[in-house]
Amino acid sequence: MEILIVGTGIAVLLVLILRLRLPAFMALLIVSAGVGLALGMPPSSLLASITSGMGNTLGFIAVVVGLGTMLGALLEFSGGVRAIAGSLLARGGEARAGWALAGTGLLVGVAVFFDVAFVILVPLIRPLCASSGRHPMYFATPLMAGLIVGHAFIPPTPGPIAVAELLEADLGWVIVMGLACGIPAAIVAGPVLANRYRSLPPLAPTALSAAEEQSARDSDAEQQISIRLGEALFAILLPLALIVGNTVGQRVLPEGALRTTLEFVGHPFIALLLACLYAYIAFGVSRRVPVKRLQEIMTRSLEPAGVVVLVTGAGGVFKQVLVDSGVGDLLGSYFSQQAIPPILLAFALSSLIRIAQGSATVAMITAAGLTAPLLQHLMLSPAQTALVVIAIAAGASVVSHVNDSGFWLVNRFLNQTEAETLKSWTVISTVAGVTGFLMASLIAAIL
Repeated sequence: MEILIVGTGIAVLLVLILRLRLPAFMALLIVSAGVGLALGMPPSSLLASITSGMGNTLGFIAVVVGLGTMLGALLEFSGGVRAIAGSLLARGGEARAGWALAGTGLLVGVAVFFDVAFVILVPLIRPLCASSGRHPMYFATPLMAGLIVGHAFIPPTPGPIAVAELLEADLGWVIVMGLACGIPAAIVAGPVLANRYRSLPPLAPTALSAAEEQSARDSDAEQQISIRLGEALFAILLPLALIVGNTVGQRVLPEGALRTTLEFVGHPFIALLLACLYAYIAFGVSRRVPVKRLQEIMTRSLEPAGVVVLVTGAGGVFKQVLVDSGVGDLLGSYFSQQAIPPILLAFALSSLIRIAQGSATVAMITAAGLTAPLLQHLMLSPAQTALVVIAIAAGASVVSHVNDSGFWLVNRFLNQTEAETLKSWTVISTVAGVTGFLMASLIAAIL
């Protein structure tokens, strides 16, 4: 009966989001309250679970997502995204342009929201098509694959950060496993998959006009400044290096000042704060950008972050209700006795929710809320728990179709029909997600 109640709750959640078009934040809270009452929780206990689930989750997520979003905004404003793309393309040359675009997407996707990064980078495709005589999708495919992987697999982007917090995974291990699984996924879904467009003729010169017009408007709206490649890379890689350094230090260093220092600066709060301070000074203050302008950029960046934070908090509420009601223990005991690997279960849940409602963030958070109680019974190592995080991210990447905003973004900016977008973007997202999952399964089997 308890399993039936939880299953019904998930079905109701999808109906509220898909059919009634309720915001995911409201839908998650409604379903959390309904499931809690149906499981027999006293109203006072249910309200306490909602409060603690929201508070415990937001105490971490709000800080990390806020800092990560401001870092991405400073990179976008300063021209750091274009600096990375331009330098990699110049060094790789036309022959390696696909690999350079995949690498650019992977790096930029770690720090900048997918929609923003895509709009900034897609105009790079036209000159490559003009000089090589190739179809736009030959270059767009690796760019989109890199952005998908960077956005979904590797912290400090909001999705994997939120899932890691809900599953209580070590963020350093999540970064390591995200890179180990994400790089092959970006290669297979990017440069390798792009070979199917190698023999296609180029399109008419107007094919990318929508992207270029939007990019021109964005450039006019922002006071772009010029920064070097090393400065942009340092801002992106600094928090990743500090967080991974903390994870490594806790395993190999003895107790002492060095280990304590690494633990402090390697905490996501401090690592991202240091990266933001560096970007603020290097991209803004040192180049005489008005302080008021910097404040506007960083404040405006928090608007989309607010949605992510609230949805993640509501996912934490769902998780807490399952734990406090006791159904989490029941589900954990049940699935621990089955022959279903937790990594497969996590991928399947995330994939189903993703396909049904479209949002990768909602899919990741909902799947994490369902998976978290199960992991308490499995005694997984930090590396294994990180692989479950990656499996959820991979599931939330597959089969992007008409109910996903990313589908329509690609459709508009590449001037494709709906059928063409299904054959290109949907295939790329699915190949990236499935490859990431297979890599996570392979590593899990080795550990």
